[in-house]
Parts: sequence; structure tokens; C-alpha cells
Amino acid sequence: MTPPSVAEAERIQEQLRQRLDLHNPLPTEPRLVAGVDVSYDKSSPRITAAAVVFDLATGVEVESAVVPGEVTFPYVPGLLAFREVPILLTALERLAARPDLVVCDGYGIAHPRRFGLACHLGVVAGLPTFGVAKTPFVAGFDAPGEHRGDWSPLRAGDEVLGRVLRTQTGVKPVFVSVGHRTALEQATTLTLNLTPRYRLPEVIRRADHLSREALRPHRLVDHEVDGEVDLLNCRQPHGQPDG
Repeated sequence: MTPPSVAEAERIQEQLRQRLDLHNPLPTEPRLVAGVDVSYDKSSPRITAAAVVFDLATGVEVESAVVPGEVTFPYVPGLLAFREVPILLTALERLAARPDLVVCDGYGIAHPRRFGLACHLGVVAGLPTFGVAKTPFVAGFDAPGEHRGDWSPLRAGDEVLGRVLRTQTGVKPVFVSVGHRTALEQATTLTLNLTPRYRLPEVIRRADHLSREALRPHRLVDHEVDGEVDLLNCRQPHGQPDG
């Protein structure tokens, strides 16, 4: 059910945060890894979610699900999950096989209330999750080295909220933060495993592509991620980053 107000959404977010598990990550490397993403119709409430599953052992896409819907909660920085989690849950439920872990295009604990999209989705879906974002939200950092695999801490004061990770040599880094039942070292390793050729994890790239394609026959597509609107790959400012 959609919260009737921002205050109620923040109350629910705080309640769900009490269920977040940051201490019991997956004991073994996952095999089936899902990436999820949501695209927005520029001229209407229509949205489309996609979930794509890769077999990490083979690097092969094994399954996908695309779900249409309508957005029912306004854009509020820090509350993106209330726009996206309901339809993302539906997409995950459409998959024949339950993934071992889900990668989100957004934030985990690198969030003002330490409960971004990846945390929210992980708690309500009961799945290990982490987030990979294109820009930082609430933390500062020093630039990592220029080579693939180099990283630096993503910090808010003395608190480490994630890693600034270089997934391709000479390419801008990504911002990795844990969501639910995933360790930061594990999330870092998986991000590198999922980025053999491009900056972003392949599961997120595929989910982004499928969600956009499902909307494109109707209208131009907006893509709300990291607090920006991506209009057919042309970035435009949209408030501040979100998780």
C-alpha cells in the first residue's frame, strides 16, 4: 500500500530498517544473480520494471521478467524505494527461479537514513542485496587509483558506507554499498565479476535496457536513478541523488 504522506513513508522506512541484517552475509558465492531497474514514461505515470538473472558461473543470462505499472508515490529524495520496490517485487516474483542475490541500480546503506533502495528491497523480498550507483549521495571520498579493481572508502565522517570502485581502467568509478545480508568485500568482488567489459554490472545494464525498451514504443522514457533523469541516455539534473 502506498504511504499517504512523506512522514508516514519515513516512519515505515525506519520500521523496516530495524529488520536490516548487516551481519549475516551469504556464506558462499551466489550462482544466480539478478539485476533490477525501473524506467519511467516521461509524459504519464507509466513505469516498467525489469529483473534479469545471470548465472555467475557461466556469465550467461538465464531469465528475465518485465512488468508494466504506474507510479503511485511522488519523487522525494531518500524515498525512491516507495516508487520502485512494489513493482520490483512483482518483477522478481515473475521469475521462475529465485535468485541468490539482487543487485540494485542505486544505494544500500549509503543513504541519509542508512536505508536506501537496496536495503528496502532486500528486507521486504527476503533476499541478499547490494547497490551500485553512478554518483555518491551522502558520503565523501578520495578518488581511487586509475586501474580496474582500485577502490577507496565511501565515508560519512568516520563511518564507512561503501566503496568507490574502479570497474574499468581509466573510466569513472561506481559507488558500491551493501543492502541486506551482503558484506562489503563480497559486494565489491561481485561488482567486479559482473563488469567484465563495461562500467556498470551487466545485470543492471540488461535490466535498464529491457525496462526502457518496454516503454519506448509508447513515449520517450525517463529513468530516475541516482537523483537524475536520463532522457534516452541524455543526462539532465533532477533534484539530488536518491537511493
